[in-house]
Amino acid sequence: MDLIAIDSHTHINHGHPEDASAERTPGYSAMPDWLYRVNDGAGVGKMLCSTFASVRTTEHIVAENEYLFDLVSREERLYQWVVMDPRIPETFDQAERMLAGDKTVGIKLHPLYHKYSLPRYADALFSFAARRRAVVLIHPEEQPDYILPIADRYPDVTFIVAHLGDEHYVDAVAYARHGNVWTDTSGIASSKNALLEYAVGRIGSERILFGTDTYSPGFQRGRVDYALIDEADKRNILRHNALKLFGDKLK
Repeated sequence: MDLIAIDSHTHINHGHPEDASAERTPGYSAMPDWLYRVNDGAGVGKMLCSTFASVRTTEHIVAENEYLFDLVSREERLYQWVVMDPRIPETFDQAERMLAGDKTVGIKLHPLYHKYSLPRYADALFSFAARRRAVVLIHPEEQPDYILPIADRYPDVTFIVAHLGDEHYVDAVAYARHGNVWTDTSGIASSKNALLEYAVGRIGSERILFGTDTYSPGFQRGRVDYALIDEADKRNILRHNALKLFGDKLK
C-alpha cells in the first residue's frame, strides 16, 4: 500500500544506562538513526515516542522528559509522549509546559514498570488530563477493560490502551460509554492471525492506531497491509486515525 504510516507508539534509546540496548539484547536497536532506516524500508514516517529510560524506572523520568523535549524540537520525524508518574509532582509541571508545545502529543503512563495502581491515582492524573483535553497512552497493568470506569468519569480524555492483545482490549474500546477509549497495534500480540480482523469486525477501525513499540516495522506494517480487512480500514489504522486524533500536532 502506497501510504506513509505514522508510528503512534514507539521508544528510543540514546546511550542511557537504562536503554534496552543491543549490548543487553543482541540483534536489537532502538537508536533513532537505526529506526529511521528500518522505518524508511517499511514506509513508516513520523514516530511518537518516549525514551526507554523514562518508562523502565521512575528515577529518570524528569531528566528523560527534558532530554526528549529538546530532541524532538531538532528531529523532524520525532514527537514526544511526556511521561508522568502521579507520585512525582515535577512530572505534572513538565506535562503542563510540554503539552503546550508543538511536538508533545500527549501523556504516557506506565503503572506496571513504575509500580503503582492506576485506579488509586486516577483522579489526580485524569482531572489534570481532562483540563487539557489530553490524549493519554497507558500500558495497562491488568486486563485493559479495567479502564472503563475511569474513562466513563472523564469523557474529555482520550485513553489509548496500548498493545492490542485479545478480546479484553476490544471490550475496552467497545464498551466505553463516551467512545473515548482507543487501542494500538504495538507489540507482538496483534500478530495473532485473526486478532486484527476480529477487532475491526467488532469495533471498526476508527479507534485503532498503528504502533511498533520498536518491534520490526516491516513485520508490524505487514500485519496491517495483509490483514483481511478493507483498504479503508488499513488506511485508518496506518495513518488517518493518528492525523484525526493528534490534529495539528502532526501537520
